Formats: sequence, structure tokens, C-alpha cells
Amino acid sequence: MDFFRRAGGEPRSLGILAGTFNPPTRAHLALATAALNAIDEVTFVLPRTFPHKRYEGAGFEDRARMLVRAAAGEPRFSVAATQGGLFAEIARECRAAYAPDVRLLFLCGSDAAERIVNWNYGRPDAFAGQLREFELLVADRHGRYIPPPEYRARIHPLPLPEDLAGVSATEVRDRIARGEDWRALVPEAIAAEVARLYHRKEEP
Repeated sequence: MDFFRRAGGEPRSLGILAGTFNPPTRAHLALATAALNAIDEVTFVLPRTFPHKRYEGAGFEDRARMLVRAAAGEPRFSVAATQGGLFAEIARECRAAYAPDVRLLFLCGSDAAERIVNWNYGRPDAFAGQLREFELLVADRHGRYIPPPEYRARIHPLPLPEDLAGVSATEVRDRIARGEDWRALVPEAIAAEVARLYHRKEEP
């Protein structure tokens, strides 16, 4: 795990927000900020390789730079890169970088939680095994998520202060492509960078 920005101290609980961040959005920041009410630190994780995607548009260095700028206002935010892109791989890299007994909680929206829990991992007990290594903090996005009963001790709700269902990196890119207003969807600190990277001329 390589850090671009690291919070001070040794957290007892670590939130992990892993994603493609193409680009980072207000929803990413809101998710991480809300998690700080329950945990000590949040690390934004940008994998160098994705299990089911590849880098298109903004490159790895561009996305890492935007994450650092977006996270700069909160001392309990870290930004790091991992070699692996699967949750189990990211969890192992986090344990190597932090204390071995740190409590790990991946942050995600309800739509992502549905995919994570119901993914075909190759054997029926695979996800239950992963939940012994980490937990999930799930925010309502595109509907409330209710975990299966057998997982409820390891999957927890994450209240968000506002409705961010329509805020996504895909929506940012689509609005830029259509020439529509997109600035309210991204942190102000990276708006100029988003404009440059996604081929829209910066407005005065």
C-alpha cells in the first residue's frame, strides 16, 4: 500500500472507501465524512488495477491527485494506492500498513452492497469468510439496503445527512459530455482539474 496522504496516529477502526474515482464526487466525500462519526479514520483507496475494469479517461496519477486535493480539508482522511482491487486484497494490504488488529470497515452505498453480497465468488461460503476479515458500512443510495440475517452482525447502516442518490462519477462525465452543469456534483477543490481532464473548458 502506497500513501499519497496519511492521517496521523494509529486508528483502532479504519474505514476503507475503495473505488475508481473517475472523478471523485461530493458523494464520495459525504460517505467518508459520515463514517467519521463511527470510526477513527477513512482511507480513500485507488487500486492500481481493477478486477473488472481498466483505466479510461483520467489516468491513475490524475485520479490520485484529485483525491488528495479533495481530502485535504479533513485531517482524518488518508489517500492510498493498492496493488490489488478486490476487497479481500485491499484488506490484506491495509492490515500490513496499519496495526494487525485494526477494525476494517469498507464504505459503500446500498447499490454497491447488493452487488458485493450477491456476487458469485466461486463457492457459497466465500463472502461469509471475507466478513470475518472486514465489515461493511452501507449508506442508503437508490434504496435502503437490508442485509441477509446471517450477515447483519457485520453489515451496518451508515446514515447520510442528505440525499445523494443522483450524485455519481458517471453523472459527472455524462453532464460534461452533454454540456450541462456538473460543478455541484464534485468538490470545489477539484472542479478546475475535472474541467481540464474531462475536456471541458473552464468557465470564468
